[in-house]
Amino acid sequence: MTSGSRAKVTTPSDGEILITREFDALRHLVYKAYTTPELVSRWWPGRRGVMRSCEIDLRPGGKWRYVMGAHGGAEVAFHGEFSEVVENERIATTEVFEGASPGTAPALTVATFEESEGRTTLSMRMRVESREVRDAILATGMEGGVQEGMDILEQIARELA
Repeated sequence: MTSGSRAKVTTPSDGEILITREFDALRHLVYKAYTTPELVSRWWPGRRGVMRSCEIDLRPGGKWRYVMGAHGGAEVAFHGEFSEVVENERIATTEVFEGASPGTAPALTVATFEESEGRTTLSMRMRVESREVRDAILATGMEGGVQEGMDILEQIARELA
């Protein structure tokens, strides 16, 4: 059961995607579900596949890598490096889609966790090199996957309570 909230996906500028979602869960629980490998493995693929690998070294300079086996057989992998980690508040990381064209600059994603009256708002701001890259990301159907993943993330955070 979810709160019925939907992630809002907006484009505040030519080089940005902003995803905002309110959860019916405390901030430290949303953060834990967002950063713990065995929990990330449950929500990150949404309902589009299964996580094959989830590595997270959650510290500035630490690396992460997610590999999903998508239904239909394709493998989808992303990796990056953390530049900032403030527990329960903020995470900044690079993000590289391993299937991107050579020379594509990494995205910079900043996730913030804000709590009010027992609910948590997660905002993920992704900065990319151009409008074309931004639009290519949006054209992949990522919004549907984000909605699925965020619904599962909320379920996990509520289970942790």
